[in-house]
Amino acid sequence: MSLSGIGNHSATDLYALEAEKKESAASKNDTSKVDPSKNDTNKTENNKNENGAAVYDKSHLSADDRKAIVAQLKADQEKRQSQLTDLVHNMLNTQTNTFGQANNIWQFLAKGEYTVDAETQKKAQEAISEDGYWGVKQTSDRIVSFATALAGNDSKQLEKMRDAFLKGYKQAEKTWGGKLPEISQKTYDAVLEKFDKLMNPKTETETPDKDTVTTTEDGTVVAK
Repeated sequence: MSLSGIGNHSATDLYALEAEKKESAASKNDTSKVDPSKNDTNKTENNKNENGAAVYDKSHLSADDRKAIVAQLKADQEKRQSQLTDLVHNMLNTQTNTFGQANNIWQFLAKGEYTVDAETQKKAQEAISEDGYWGVKQTSDRIVSFATALAGNDSKQLEKMRDAFLKGYKQAEKTWGGKLPEISQKTYDAVLEKFDKLMNPKTETETPDKDTVTTTEDGTVVAK
């Protein structure tokens, strides 16, 4: 028969159980004790940017890891520059060849007599016209567009792409056998001008025309 309805548990056992409950409740309310697994979750959340992308923590990289990353970035940069150089070389070769067909100058460049038929010559003339695909504007636009796609808005990277363009132009001259035709020289100037604008953007402030602005007697400025 149990005493005071405590069953088979002694008073000592009940005291121990009550103490255990209090200790458990205290540990739940103790903010100093943090679950390590939750800590890892917090660290993971902190290592993400606002867009949810993982952030690369340099402090956890070894010296070899850093060297490998630098080498990879350098290789990627050199690959991009090489791509632009090849593009410029090929584009200018095609431009000069089209120019040659348009002006029927192959008879002076090729061995023996060589002429271009009328239809081919007409198409070539259209291609190198002011608004033509191989004209100065479109050709320079494509070159600079490709360069900015590789370099973005980074002025230092754009400068490297500019150097890659110059290299490609020299290769095109070598392939052509000397100074490139006038259309390619104009393309050269247009490309460099566009690079300069990208690398050194100027903020233009508009000045109101004095004839369209008046000032009243109380000093209020009124635009006409």
